Amino acid sequence: MSMANGGPKWLFLLHQLPAKPAYARVKVWRRLQSLGAVTVKNAVYALPDNSETREDFAWLAKEIVESGGEALVCEAELVEGLTDEALRATFVGARNEDYERIAAEAWMLAERLDEESSDAVAADVAAQAVRLRRQLLETRAIDFFGADGRDAADRSIADLDARLQEGAVMTDRTPLPQAAGADALRGKVWVTRETVQIDRIASAWLVRRFIDPAARFKFVPGRAYLPRTGEVRFDMFEGEYTHEGDRCTFEVLLQRAGLHDDALAALGEIIHDIDLKDGKYGREETAGIRIVMAGIANGQRDDEERLARGGAVLDDLYQSLRTQIAEKAK
Repeated sequence: MSMANGGPKWLFLLHQLPAKPAYARVKVWRRLQSLGAVTVKNAVYALPDNSETREDFAWLAKEIVESGGEALVCEAELVEGLTDEALRATFVGARNEDYERIAAEAWMLAERLDEESSDAVAADVAAQAVRLRRQLLETRAIDFFGADGRDAADRSIADLDARLQEGAVMTDRTPLPQAAGADALRGKVWVTRETVQIDRIASAWLVRRFIDPAARFKFVPGRAYLPRTGEVRFDMFEGEYTHEGDRCTFEVLLQRAGLHDDALAALGEIIHDIDLKDGKYGREETAGIRIVMAGIANGQRDDEERLARGGAVLDDLYQSLRTQIAEKAK
């Protein structure tokens, strides 16, 4: 495929999986759906080309290979057969279907509130509304071309939210956890890939907040970086702290640093679902944090600035999770 026309760039994932185990095919298919990828032909999937989608396809390709399959990610421009407009329309059509389903469910829930007024019904509708809000935020995060169905979905959720009450939480003042394995990790220079995204931002926050407040970070391009004395790599394919199995780098670092804290574990679940996009934990905060972090990444080119702004968000989120857990324990 030629790059001479100067048209929009696309990413294509070509992959093949063995027939068994069957769950591997289902897992990959679900991940592709959560990424917002659309089918071009057979086992060829497309995403618009940006730093986040490159990372998404790279990690998915790695998982496919580890599952015994084959995967290739390539960047291209469309020249013949399929036009850019047609591919955009495929993305928009997929998102409009998502928006229409969410709007329809929200209106049905609103009608249910009108028809039945018991506390049990209200509680069930509130739980369903949380699920729909999460799905709306997830859909907006992969709405790459501004599908026109979003407005109706937004209105339907806003109308439903107007009928539901939210409770307040109190501030938790329990002590912060201490990293049991922190001594060996202090005084290091932490090296990771440049143009940091959610897992690297969160991992750096974890290091500075709970392991080494004076930690320094270094951002390098690509793979095959050889660490110097006093450096440790994270969220890199060859790194000392990186994805292990179905765990993201934040989860691996949390476990290996010996940090035992329910709020950090909950935060790890959110980071996992944003980074791996496998919907493993399904926490209601996930979609909103994903949008906020994507906004930080899109608005800031400097990696240290991304760490600073993302860290402020994670500070507030961590405190909120601590408060929720403390309230439930009472």
